[in-house]
Amino acid sequence: MKLILFDIDGTLISTGGAGTRALDKAFFEVLDIKNAFINFEMAGKTDIQIIKEGLLRWQIKPSSPLIKTIIKSYLKNLEVEMNNNSKHIKPGVIDFLNFIQNDLGYPIGLLTGNLEKGARVKLAAFDLNHYFPFGAFGSDHEDRRYLLPIALTRFSRLFRRKISFNNCIVVGDTPRDVACAKPYGAKVIAVATGPYTVSELITTEADVVVEELSEIEKILKVFE
Repeated sequence: MKLILFDIDGTLISTGGAGTRALDKAFFEVLDIKNAFINFEMAGKTDIQIIKEGLLRWQIKPSSPLIKTIIKSYLKNLEVEMNNNSKHIKPGVIDFLNFIQNDLGYPIGLLTGNLEKGARVKLAAFDLNHYFPFGAFGSDHEDRRYLLPIALTRFSRLFRRKISFNNCIVVGDTPRDVACAKPYGAKVIAVATGPYTVSELITTEADVVVEELSEIEKILKVFE
């Protein structure tokens, strides 16, 4: 049996910029800073990491109470910002999820830098939450490299089954997705539907790199 763990942004969906806008609004509401995250690279980072780096960018100490206040504002604004016409599901995602569940019969979860509440808000906009009964989130640890063990612990508790790291497959769109999995011996499917090209992802330790998740025949090599 394999356990398949998915990143969200750039891998499953595009929010149409909702996450960045929600964070910008949060920084404006809480700190009166406009366009706080302009030209800020977020791909593959956890939300807590992004908020802390955003605060330091503006020379503000990232205290725990301040971070909690920003998160509250961010989640409120995210629900509003997800109502946009630019958001979309990435190519091949639904067919791939159904293939894993129905044809392969493997369990599916999340491994994402999103806060758990933020992840659920994003996925709810596409009616995707039912695919993912569990996961590891940026609210569990601000360093993405520690999320895979958390995901396995949650899987074990939910399904009362244990699975080894080398039977896990992480699906993501950034080098950080690869870096959070390979040290544990997990395999990685890197998909170029986010900010990184196939050429850039090939330079990582990903086991397979695809343009999109519709390339099931190529992806199947990882399941062998």
